[in-house]
Amino acid sequence: MSDSEQQKTQSKELIVDATGSKVSIALLQNGKLVELQEESTESHVDSLNDVFLGKVKKLLPALNAAFVDIGQEKEAFIHYLDLGINFYCFDEFVRRSNPNSNLKGVFSHIKCEKPLPKEGKISDVLQVGQFVLVQIVKEPISTKGSRLSAEISLAGRNIVLLPFSSKVSISSKIESKEEKKRLQALVENILPKNYGAIIRTAAEGKNAAVLDAELTSLISKWESSWKKFAKSKSVQKLFSDYDKTTAMLRDLLNDSFDAIYVNSQDIYNEVRSYIATIMPEQEKIVKLYKEKTPIFDYFEVTRQIKSSFGKVVPIKQGAYLVIEHTEAMHVIDVNSGTRNKGKEQEQNIYDINCYAAEEIARQIRLRDLGGIVMVDFIDMHSAENKNGLFKYMKTLMEDDRTKHTVLPLTKFGLMQITRQRVRPATEINTSEICPVCQGTGKVTSSIVIDETIERRLSSYVLDSGIRDFTLKVNPILGAYLQKGIFRNYISVWKKKYNCKIKVVTTTDFSVLQFEFSSNSQVLQ
Repeated sequence: MSDSEQQKTQSKELIVDATGSKVSIALLQNGKLVELQEESTESHVDSLNDVFLGKVKKLLPALNAAFVDIGQEKEAFIHYLDLGINFYCFDEFVRRSNPNSNLKGVFSHIKCEKPLPKEGKISDVLQVGQFVLVQIVKEPISTKGSRLSAEISLAGRNIVLLPFSSKVSISSKIESKEEKKRLQALVENILPKNYGAIIRTAAEGKNAAVLDAELTSLISKWESSWKKFAKSKSVQKLFSDYDKTTAMLRDLLNDSFDAIYVNSQDIYNEVRSYIATIMPEQEKIVKLYKEKTPIFDYFEVTRQIKSSFGKVVPIKQGAYLVIEHTEAMHVIDVNSGTRNKGKEQEQNIYDINCYAAEEIARQIRLRDLGGIVMVDFIDMHSAENKNGLFKYMKTLMEDDRTKHTVLPLTKFGLMQITRQRVRPATEINTSEICPVCQGTGKVTSSIVIDETIERRLSSYVLDSGIRDFTLKVNPILGAYLQKGIFRNYISVWKKKYNCKIKVVTTTDFSVLQFEFSSNSQVLQ
């Protein structure tokens, strides 16, 4: 089967779970979870691509950078090179904007004749207390605040709008020269003065009406923010990027999508409306989920989350991955597990490494691992197998939209993958509180377990007047409580408290775990 045919047979489904104050989005490919994103509807933690009017708080001449207050807990960081070639235009626009001015006139009459020098000092451009228009390009990670850019851009499905730019660039993935010329001429004709654009791959084949509608929407979004900072020169958010559901649809949606399931009427309406705008023929794939079973349980997303976010991740043939996170990098160790004796050892190792590569590519997208990812594959002797594994990993990573680089294996079997990090890695705690120690890590001493059980029994008899009990315990504890004639604790308690006690053993309980019930009701 060719790559194109295989691409067509791959099914893609987007599952959107809106529960309480959180919206979770799962991307399934052939039923397998490959991406998971969560968005809070209450807080504004997810701030990537949001645009702010910030205030310079401190200059860092040694780093040629500055700290900027944008209203977040930690001050954001901007480097001189992130100010952008047209920074002086944005700066002039902010300075000249006031409630009484014709903002459209101010914007269109600003001349971008003085580009920012490539080699300059931050102190020559910014001053403490100065207000600047900035956009978040990297969310806060660990102890670091957000990373900013002063080169504002607004991304749509087909076009990226660039204020104060005069260029129209076209995606290199559009191969047809005739199509490139058509799109460039079309967009240049409909762009207002002082606007530039990047034409995305999705624009290929689109007519003028579709592109004009999207440009109008993006320009309206940008221009509607002007009144905010013109009226009040204070630290404030001007506008947000699309929510994660819409952003994922904007970047992913194509003819290969089979269905989008949503369990919220409001989000269903928003998604359907958005798709009707960008791809009317795909509107029918949006479906409202109304079943009683939780949507993530129905599509087995919950089960896959539990099995995919632990430290140890199983793969085929008994092999498994061990994933560790450090401040500087992510480390993945491939362990062989049980080996197939029917094949040569070298071929078997190669097969296991390929299975591991498939899961690693999935885990990188799923956990949104960024920075340096170091993979320790099982050592192979064959140079051909090493090169084959490297090429296979590059192929597997092609579906990853985030910028990345895969380097060949070293002689020690290590592969380095660098991946752009714009937000913290997704971490989900898949562990559960131990029912015996209640998460404390400590259990009752085995020497006094009989006293613990007797105190519980005494309180039920004396305080509640209950006389008939069923005591559920582990078989080992059951044997201990009923052993011998003189040390038979159950017989002693029956006489002492004038009650009935039926002992039931279960291997589901840990050695020291016990549970009292009466008339089939568990006693707390």
